[in-house]
Amino acid sequence: MKPSTGTRLGSTACTAEVIVVRAPDAEVELTCGSTPMGPLPAETTTEVGKDGPGAVVGKRYVHPASGMELLCTKAGAGSLRVGDDVLEIKKAKNLPSSD
Repeated sequence: MKPSTGTRLGSTACTAEVIVVRAPDAEVELTCGSTPMGPLPAETTTEVGKDGPGAVVGKRYVHPASGMELLCTKAGAGSLRVGDDVLEIKKAKNLPSSD
């Protein structure tokens, strides 16, 4: 799958939903709870238990190798992955101090 910026995706294994903030440079295999994510409305076909940290609402997830960035809009028990790589939560930038 090669999602474009602004695409809304949902998990078929849990309640997680994301929006693509930065599209990947190439095709990627985006999964949540070890099942592929699809365009909304996604129909849950299997229930997954907690498989890692899960998807946290309001957090941005990045995959540095593909350049993809996602914003989680609905929490879920499954972890977001591209292939075998678990997506990392994007670190906040340090702002300069205002003395």
